[in-house]
Amino acid sequence: MEILSPLWLSFKLSIIAVPLLLLTGVPAAYFLAFSKSRFKHIWEAVVSLPLVLPPSVIGFYLVLLFSPNGYIGSVLKSVLDVQLLFSFPILVIGAVIFNFPFMVNSIKAGFESIPAYLIEASYTLGKSKKETLLKIMIPNIKPAFLTGIVLCFAHTVGEFGVILMIGGNIPGSTRVASVAIYNEVEALNYNAAHFHSLILLSVSFIMLLILYTVNRKYKGF
Repeated sequence: MEILSPLWLSFKLSIIAVPLLLLTGVPAAYFLAFSKSRFKHIWEAVVSLPLVLPPSVIGFYLVLLFSPNGYIGSVLKSVLDVQLLFSFPILVIGAVIFNFPFMVNSIKAGFESIPAYLIEASYTLGKSKKETLLKIMIPNIKPAFLTGIVLCFAHTVGEFGVILMIGGNIPGSTRVASVAIYNEVEALNYNAAHFHSLILLSVSFIMLLILYTVNRKYKGF
């Protein structure tokens, strides 16, 4: 059904973006949690910048970068004959950028909550940093991973401003649920807007409920 297409695109976008955020967010979170660099505070500010920037600012600079005349867009066009702007792949890139701080800060908080003696004991037993990360740290911060995943998934499903600026409003390609809601409200088609809104509201509530329930059990309450 055509009415389900925007919802499918929204969930598809989240399903693709979240694994990419995990792959990029874990190393960044590890660095920010344990680095002794004098420039660490600068990197923390850079990572968290999408949290405070208006979506229009993020969208504007992505348009400049990936437009056919932009720094990245011109190279892609001339070398690969690819135009990312107003396509689904640019939505994925945008989703990774505007969700990056949600994933990184959640996992970073998890890393920082690990008792120092656990890490020191692992090193004392001859475990490498990689083994300590995989066998000690990550198993002990499952709630932090869940928090990052849920926040990124829900935020991607509901994002509007950046998505509209870089993806436009192309049916079946970039018209995600949030953009469809905007369209239906403008057309005074409140029934369709309510349909999409109710599903997004329900999914967001269920995901948050699962998050808080799991975290509550993990803490032993």
